[in-house]
Amino acid sequence: MQQAGVRTPTAWAEARAQAREPESGLARYHRGPVGQRYDRYREIFWGERLPLAFCDLDLFDRNVASVAERAGGLPVRVASKSIRCRALLRRVLDAPGMQGVMCFTAAEAAFLSDHGFDDLLVAYPTVDEIELAGVLARVSAGATIRLVVDDEAQVQRLDELGSRGRQVLRLVMDVDMSSSLPGLHFGVRRSPIRDPAGALSLARAVRARRWLRLEGVLGYEAQIAGVPDAVPGRAALSTTVRALKRRSIPELRRRRAAVVEALRGDGFALDLVNGGGTGSLESTRDDPSVTELTAGSAFYAPALFDGYRAFRHEPAVAFALPVTRRPRPDIVTCHGGGYVASGAAGADRLPRPFLPEGGQLLSAEGAGEVQTPVRYGGGVDLEIGDPVFFRHAKAGELCERFEELLLVHDGQIVERVPTYRGDGQAFL
Repeated sequence: MQQAGVRTPTAWAEARAQAREPESGLARYHRGPVGQRYDRYREIFWGERLPLAFCDLDLFDRNVASVAERAGGLPVRVASKSIRCRALLRRVLDAPGMQGVMCFTAAEAAFLSDHGFDDLLVAYPTVDEIELAGVLARVSAGATIRLVVDDEAQVQRLDELGSRGRQVLRLVMDVDMSSSLPGLHFGVRRSPIRDPAGALSLARAVRARRWLRLEGVLGYEAQIAGVPDAVPGRAALSTTVRALKRRSIPELRRRRAAVVEALRGDGFALDLVNGGGTGSLESTRDDPSVTELTAGSAFYAPALFDGYRAFRHEPAVAFALPVTRRPRPDIVTCHGGGYVASGAAGADRLPRPFLPEGGQLLSAEGAGEVQTPVRYGGGVDLEIGDPVFFRHAKAGELCERFEELLLVHDGQIVERVPTYRGDGQAFL
């Protein structure tokens, strides 16, 4: 006999039978009424231990193809920070238009090199001796790993490392792409290199070192790539952001071009000029000085990337929490869920209830470490043991909370793959 308020296997089977349709692939579980979307995911994960995280490969592959199309023929370097799963990183790189990895630590680059990945660009300066020694060992063994610099102190450390190992290290200069407006810094605080004079000074410091070689330029326009400009319910702010972006794009394009021209004019052969991110592929690809783009969040399409006017990717990665309480008829409480994204604290950094649609976090509680209440209006039948599906605000950070991702294709689980955490790795 079914206990009141508890979903039994028989009830699940009946729900599954009612939800089945003669469709297949994407159409089978992403079209039709929203309730059917929920039921199909619920069917897929029946019997699995919750919480769990998953990747819908049908949507993931669609996002990969969309990124290649948005890149307009330029190669796309994959930002591993937004993936944090070797199997999915390999899946992206095997697709047309993808080339190379943008790593977020030197230790990660060494780890990926050990697992067959190459053409690795460490996009953040590294000063840790142990991590750098790991890179040196892989470079000495034939790996292609480039390190980003933006300060002569970093250059000196790397030259000393190369000298000890008798190995030339490949470098890429990070150039600031933010915009300084009256009373506003539009962008993020990254490199101190902002103009050709600063770039030439650092580049010549590299050239003066025996064990270093400058091979490229990196310029990440965070204010274009990472700031939503069509946020629902915030029309005035979105209009302002779009105006700031229109003003910023020509400025940063001139700055990047001037730096690249100055470096090449001084005899530096640049193998790559990297720019862009998920939110700026269209504008960055039109910069003639850029030789490659970068994308990462687009492949998972987390919640923060719903608010862009120029594109919309599919929510390919989500996580499921079990309903364990029903404190009120319109509220269910899920177990776990406090997976808060990095960045400036705010409601937009919280995970977002995804399926069934209509769920809202409580402003006084948010997403908690051990429980997350979700309020629904009416017409949603959730019982003890049912899953609620959430989307993380960012992409790869979700993988820090789960040891594996369940890969879903054509309505069924086809593989279980380790995240970085499942590989025993925690790089930051």
